[in-house]
Amino acid sequence: MTTIPTGQLLDALKWRYATKKFDAQKKIPAETWTALEESLVLSPSSFGAQPWKFIVVDNAELRAKLVSCSWGQTQVAEASHLVIFVFKTNLDEAHIDRYMERTAEVRGITTEAMAPFKKVIMGSLDGARAKGFLDTWQSRQVYIALGQFMASAALLGIDTCPMEGIEPAKYDELLGLTGTGYTTLCACPAGYRAADDKYAALPKVRFPIADVITHI
Repeated sequence: MTTIPTGQLLDALKWRYATKKFDAQKKIPAETWTALEESLVLSPSSFGAQPWKFIVVDNAELRAKLVSCSWGQTQVAEASHLVIFVFKTNLDEAHIDRYMERTAEVRGITTEAMAPFKKVIMGSLDGARAKGFLDTWQSRQVYIALGQFMASAALLGIDTCPMEGIEPAKYDELLGLTGTGYTTLCACPAGYRAADDKYAALPKVRFPIADVITHI
């Protein structure tokens, strides 16, 4: 693996901001977008279970409809690309079985060899289900993927805007998710900032490092 200089990493993260206005005429090159999709696939999750889907909305008419259930935020229509982050509700044994089969396929082992690992996973899922926080736990995994996507985009010079200011139920309806076992969590437009987006020039406001990093 080839590393990048620490300065390059920090420059990209300082350059990134929640883009409020995208240049609708600028499109992300296909090769760059393919890499960003791969960054989503490579996102880590608890047990590696990947309780998610990432819906890339290419249809311009559909994206225009999503503005009305995004508190009027036009980024969902104007950005080069739009990713909707959804998670599987009530994560079940069928999903874990698919994961075990995929693991066996990729690593060249049998699903029987995965039985002890599956037992651990199911024990954790069933425990969370019984205590009523299974969906909360799984939804949090999606934010890991969102963070990885935004950081990857920044390193490639692509702007993003994470958006929770949406109406998930209406998104589910428009995206055809109702009744599928998946539900919308958040959205993230990606593309290139407009030249007149005033927020691009504002200094990034963060608490001093001494206030948020503690060594013990």
